[in-house]
Amino acid sequence: MSAPRLILFDCDSTLSSIEGIDELGRLRGAAIFAEVEAMTTAAMEGRIPVESVFGRRLEIIRPNASQVAEIGRMYVATAEPTAVQTLAELRQRGWTPMIVSGGFRNAIRPLADHLGIARVEAVDLHFAVDGTYTGFDETYPSTRSGGKPEIVQRLRAELRPAAVVMVGDGVSDLEAKTAADLFVGFGRYVTRDRVRREADHFINSLADLPGLLARWA
Repeated sequence: MSAPRLILFDCDSTLSSIEGIDELGRLRGAAIFAEVEAMTTAAMEGRIPVESVFGRRLEIIRPNASQVAEIGRMYVATAEPTAVQTLAELRQRGWTPMIVSGGFRNAIRPLADHLGIARVEAVDLHFAVDGTYTGFDETYPSTRSGGKPEIVQRLRAELRPAAVVMVGDGVSDLEAKTAADLFVGFGRYVTRDRVRREADHFINSLADLPGLLARWA
């Protein structure tokens, strides 16, 4: 069996137009949304470490299971418009898509199913039987700065891929450039200056990916 070629996608503001954590904040009202959104933006631009806001945002929101399910439906409704066709083309060319996210596996799974992506590397949220929030997996790498390259290295050790490409909009995605063969910055929904400057390539539509990856055909 030949070694796989992995193409790893961020979820928020990449495969979908929304930031799931911010939308959870919005469900709690304008003031909480504004507070959470400011923290998310600062972390995604690399101005503060991810770990300094990850748990704080969740404690402010304390989302319940039904709210997280609502975000799952929103992810599907706001999927990047070329994603389905692009992923189909990439699979035909021998690529295996996965999601590597600092978001929440519980919410991302419906989008992954919609896009036909089997594997989701993301943070698990925990709920009581009645659906109330009880915490999150604090040990998961993407809850902290430098976590995504760690996930990429784990995938390399497990799957021994022939190539690894990372696609994303944030500085946390850019960090994975050190562990991937190629980093593609994504700017359809938000353009972060550092990501645009330091990416190997920068695109505004996922439909541009097959052409960029032609050298592995």
